[in-house]
Amino acid sequence: MTDAPSADDSLPHEFDHKHSDVSGGWLRAATFGAMDGLVSNTSLIAGIGGAGVASHTIVLGGVAGLVSGAFSMALGEYTSVTTQNEQLDAEVSVEKNALRRHPDAELAELVDMFVGMGMSEDTARSAAAEVHADPERALDIHVSQELGLDPSDKPSPLVAAGSSFAMFSIGAVFPLLPYLLGFASLTAGLVVGGIGLILAGALAARFTAQSTIRGALRQLLFGAIAIGATYAIGSLIGIGIPG
Repeated sequence: MTDAPSADDSLPHEFDHKHSDVSGGWLRAATFGAMDGLVSNTSLIAGIGGAGVASHTIVLGGVAGLVSGAFSMALGEYTSVTTQNEQLDAEVSVEKNALRRHPDAELAELVDMFVGMGMSEDTARSAAAEVHADPERALDIHVSQELGLDPSDKPSPLVAAGSSFAMFSIGAVFPLLPYLLGFASLTAGLVVGGIGLILAGALAARFTAQSTIRGALRQLLFGAIAIGATYAIGSLIGIGIPG
């Protein structure tokens, strides 16, 4: 015996769950920026410190790495997202010309796509004809079905760049905190950098509904590999530095 449907069953299925806002290009850029800032600057400090230089030099290198890395990440994200959007615009233009020059063929193509989604042929023909009654809607549907992208929901290059710049800077400042607070200790800087990696990995896992412990340990492991390798190289180079 099945339960009778509730009153809510007649409503759009939004009353018992919600989705995070993943549009705008900010989440990927922010996550990548924070992780890169932590790994690259902690590794940079480890490499410089491994060479046996003075604390002032370590701080100088860390600050330079923070500033240059933040600008590099921001400009890279801006260029990447802009290029992606321009490519999408070019594909939209191609599809727009195809709809104008070969409307019947494009209509048949949409029917085939709807049938492939599980519609009967009659339903697919009816739905496709209704979609093609509005040229703008037809363009959006064709692009979204053929490219898997929504032409009306492009990520913002400025948002991606700003997110990347801010989160890289936050991540990169972690291993510098002991020095900025007056503790000239490479070990303390690496420990704080490791704590940052754990926090960033756990936070990223929360966004994706994955295990926070697994995400934290995974990021710590990846960071430790990069930090350890850079420290070893710095130590080897430091041995050869005169004086």
